[in-house]
Amino acid sequence: QVQLIESGGALVQAGGSLRLSCAASGRTSTLAAMGWFRQAPGQDRDFVAATRWGGGLTYAADYADSVKGRFTISRDNAKNTVYLQMNSLKPEDTATYYCAVAQTSGALKVPRDVDYWGKGTLVIVSS
Repeated sequence: QVQLIESGGALVQAGGSLRLSCAASGRTSTLAAMGWFRQAPGQDRDFVAATRWGGGLTYAADYADSVKGRFTISRDNAKNTVYLQMNSLKPEDTATYYCAVAQTSGALKVPRDVDYWGKGTLVIVSS
């Protein structure tokens, strides 16, 4: 089992920035991909960003088109923590953000790829 604890959600004005964190604990020996999804009220849970093992000591990042150039995902393997730096926030970024892990597969693009979910952290962007 892997436990995921998110933090960093808040109310912020449009154009502002936030950094989300997600710390993994438990069976963390293999965390092939870590990332974030988000879900707005009444909407599906959508992919935001993920960092996946790219071979050797490298990790590759993937982003949803809607956040490219504004959000940056990073990972600290020593702390089993993944971060999401969100800049130039827009009201349409308002959602609950969920940390997600795929333990053995590098794919983390749709909810069915996810092995473990966090409980979510709420981000509200006011206009």
